[in-house]
Amino acid sequence: MASVSAQRGRTTRQRLLDAAVPLINEVGWGGVSTRLVAERAGVAPGVVHYHFSSVTGLLIEAGIGFTSVMFEEFLKELSSRPTIGEGVDWMLGELSRSSGTDPASLLIVEMYLASTRQPELRARLNELLARFRAEMASWLRERGHPGDAMAEATVLAAAVDGIMLHHALDPGLDLATLAGPLRALFVRADA
Repeated sequence: MASVSAQRGRTTRQRLLDAAVPLINEVGWGGVSTRLVAERAGVAPGVVHYHFSSVTGLLIEAGIGFTSVMFEEFLKELSSRPTIGEGVDWMLGELSRSSGTDPASLLIVEMYLASTRQPELRARLNELLARFRAEMASWLRERGHPGDAMAEATVLAAAVDGIMLHHALDPGLDLATLAGPLRALFVRADA
């Protein structure tokens, strides 16, 4: 009987996490309330606080979980690119398919902003980004990049974030024109 109850609890917890991510995008990090999450998940408001110490705790878990999966998928796709140049071109292609106001982009922006006020989110997001940059650095090294792969992975990750923000503000921005300058930063002999 306990296993049925435990499974039901895990299912409810996941429903709350799944409800939180789109709400962050719809009303912003600070606009998500216990009532909104409970309504979206189809549970009583008290259930939110049974599973999470606070709405902020729920949002951190939901945002970090979603972003972790997104980063894993990004890195998996990136790792299938045999050269740095092809990887840079793929990243720009992915960014060009995004509006900058799509759910994933909005979530990242909301999390970055909220992390300036939420130390726990800042710490968790920093840990996630450190792993992401380390994986990108490994990818650069595996492709024979001769420079400081960790520093340059940080620049590349920041460039992706910045391009996403610029593209959101200027949807007409031709990302293909950025390939040359971005490739020049990272591509030496493998282009």
